[in-house]
Amino acid sequence: MLKVRVMPTLLFKDVGLVKGRQFVSDRRVGGALQAIRVYNMREVDELVFLDITATPDGRRPDFAQIDELADECFMPLAVGGGVTSLDDIRDLLWVGADKVVVNSGAIANPDLIREGAEHFGSQCIVVAIDVKPTGPGRWEVFSHCGQKPTGLDPVAWARQAEALGAGEIMLTAIDRDGMMEGYDLAVTRAVSDAVGIPVIASGGAGTYQHMAEAVTEGHAAAVAAASMFHFTEQTPKAAKQYLRDAGLRVRL
Repeated sequence: MLKVRVMPTLLFKDVGLVKGRQFVSDRRVGGALQAIRVYNMREVDELVFLDITATPDGRRPDFAQIDELADECFMPLAVGGGVTSLDDIRDLLWVGADKVVVNSGAIANPDLIREGAEHFGSQCIVVAIDVKPTGPGRWEVFSHCGQKPTGLDPVAWARQAEALGAGEIMLTAIDRDGMMEGYDLAVTRAVSDAVGIPVIASGGAGTYQHMAEAVTEGHAAAVAAASMFHFTEQTPKAAKQYLRDAGLRVRL
């Protein structure tokens, strides 16, 4: 079994970091560079940086910004937002991203996953899947920061993404986002059991116990969190210690 990773998520909007609830992100939580410097000292396994206005604004990633942030980031950095082409993937890797997160661009053009994996390796390509429940045991994938229904089933889409060459899935439950009441374990387990690549559980973490449940009950390979690190005294290092004490393999 792979070691469980704890991955803080940074959501960038306009000029700074934000965090809200259910994909309504309007609460300012500081600057990106400052947050990265803090996480450098907190033994974070990996950091996720998502520009949540790039896709709605129809623009490419801000490569100069990522270049600056990557210079200060001493942990693996996964970057997403506005990625629609192979050039976007190439340029993000060139300026310092270790992985590229694709979402709406891959839904519009699934071959983007295959092209990215063929040119740069599956380990670089993370497919983000944002979901909402539509009924008991059913969910739908949404694009454009949770604004557009796609008609896609997350299990089927995750399988397709894996077949196209994705190295990881980042699965976010939109209705759990920012609520700090726990991950959607049912959809996490459904997607994790359907694919052979790591699934990162996202949306809803409020306690270390929630993270343990995402792994033991949701079968996730990694856990992402934002609000619990922004608004509580809980830390990634303590999260990993809790997971280790619970019998899970982590990197300390």
